[in-house]
Amino acid sequence: MDPFFTLLHSFSSSLSDNELSSLKFLCRGKIGKRKLEAVRSGIELFTILLEQQVITSDKVEFLEGLLKSIKREDLVSQLQQFVEEGEVNDPDDEPDVHEKRLQKVAIEVICENVGRDWRMLIRELGLSEVKMDRIVAANPFNLREQLFQSLREWQKWKGKDAKAADLIKALRDRNMNLVADRVEQKLLLLNTGTK
Repeated sequence: MDPFFTLLHSFSSSLSDNELSSLKFLCRGKIGKRKLEAVRSGIELFTILLEQQVITSDKVEFLEGLLKSIKREDLVSQLQQFVEEGEVNDPDDEPDVHEKRLQKVAIEVICENVGRDWRMLIRELGLSEVKMDRIVAANPFNLREQLFQSLREWQKWKGKDAKAADLIKALRDRNMNLVADRVEQKLLLLNTGTK
């Protein structure tokens, strides 16, 4: 899945109706009135901007300006982080497809089940306090997103050395055994389903 589309999707789901209306108004110079009237979600708006190549994964200035105009600094910082880290990783430094699938499932289970103690888990995985603080600042009121972004940061940092087994070990080391059991159960189901 394209990381830029994933980013736009997360932006869309966090926009209020008023913010969407403001964005539509700000896009009047780029998109025709009739098309704008039909837009009902951030995804629809971003899709039009993508089709017209007003925004692309390496051309985000317009999008950044829009987000700044509606005072969504949290989204601006996520966008800047995307640009800085070039989210397009070297394919040689990525886990294989099967391992990626395992990690995706493990991360979903962890995000559903680990609450306020998420920092303990992320520290166990070795991510720095500075990175965690930056993620918290970018998502101040969304605990689940803080955890998710921290796990994504860990994946990027570890590259092909990132393993779902490391996540389970970190959970066990932090006495989050119930969550570790749930992750193992899901992975077992996934493995038996794919073989």
